[in-house]
Amino acid sequence: MAPAKSVIDTSEASPLVRIRSLLPGLARAEQRVAKVVLENPAVVSHRSITEVAEAAGTSETTVTRFCKAIGVGGYPELRIALAADTARTAARVDRDLGSDIAPTDGLAQVVGKVAFADARAVEETAEQLDVATLGKVVELVASAGRVDVYGVGASAFVAADLQQKLHRIGRVSFAWSDTHIMLTSAAVLTGADVAFGISHTGATADTVEALRVAREHGATTVALTNFPRSPISEVADHVLTTAARETTFRSGAMSSRIAQLTVIDCLFIGVAQLHLDSARTALEATYEAVGTHRLGPRPDGRRKARETGK
Repeated sequence: MAPAKSVIDTSEASPLVRIRSLLPGLARAEQRVAKVVLENPAVVSHRSITEVAEAAGTSETTVTRFCKAIGVGGYPELRIALAADTARTAARVDRDLGSDIAPTDGLAQVVGKVAFADARAVEETAEQLDVATLGKVVELVASAGRVDVYGVGASAFVAADLQQKLHRIGRVSFAWSDTHIMLTSAAVLTGADVAFGISHTGATADTVEALRVAREHGATTVALTNFPRSPISEVADHVLTTAARETTFRSGAMSSRIAQLTVIDCLFIGVAQLHLDSARTALEATYEAVGTHRLGPRPDGRRKARETGK
């Protein structure tokens, strides 16, 4: 019997983070309201519910339903939350950096906007990350017989990073990106194992299918996605979420990867803490093993193993 799914709690996230993460699961009319809000939250914070409904081509009732769908009591509460969020963002940086990348932007503008988007992806991911769920996943991974990680496209690089980190501290882990290998891997997992699927959209068929098969064979399944109401959450016992904004030229490839790696780093450190002595020993051993392939002294000033005769 599969364990109860971890509750996805986005109550601590900013309203814009919640709207972006829940957007795919909203009704069509509610999605139009969401897009109006996301396009210019500062303006919406000063608009009446009637004006927002007209801009979205829908009714005031739909705007109210939208507010409830994203966890806000009503439109007045949404306006207050948007005003506060806009003020926090304005205090950090020029609003222009938070806008989409335009084809006419100069390289300096591109650098500024990419840096801003990546930094915000890390900050917003940390703000909304459910630490209780992360803690459960840390314990599961730390005690698993083996951890198989699934991801395709840009998510495959993140899957490989998690596998490499776990392997360095002596945890048995494999990362797969080929669909057939993912499915055969999932088919031989047991109740002692963890299957970890990574998908920014949460709708990558290959990854969703691999998690489904792993779950059918008794493995505990974990998903890392930007959208908690996406298909991957239906086959995951535990869901970890990111909060990345994708913009022109960058869909699914950049800020999403930075956000995913932030969660992976937190997970890895949590697992290492539970196996502190063995993790330290393993990290030192793996560092020494590749030390002879580095030029110059070690960054910590110690001599390399070959030079000391160890």
